[in-house]
Amino acid sequence: MFHIIGVIIIGAIVGLIAKFLVPGRDPGGLIVTPLIGIGGAFIGTYLGRALGMYEMGATLQFIASIAGAVIILLVYRFIRQRSGS
Repeated sequence: MFHIIGVIIIGAIVGLIAKFLVPGRDPGGLIVTPLIGIGGAFIGTYLGRALGMYEMGATLQFIASIAGAVIILLVYRFIRQRSGS
């Protein structure tokens, strides 16, 4: 139970940092921000470990999570802009 709460808290922090790094209007709020962060953590962790850049728990993993969240945020904006919403 505490692991899930920790993942949500870290996801929220990563999502907030990603939103801060990418200027402009951002989607969502209390629900979408942690989801962007959690998704970014998944992408960053998967790519970093697949490329052999780090092991689990490394400091670089947090930075990769932020990079993954920025990628998700940019893709979301691109898709939303193309749909005209």
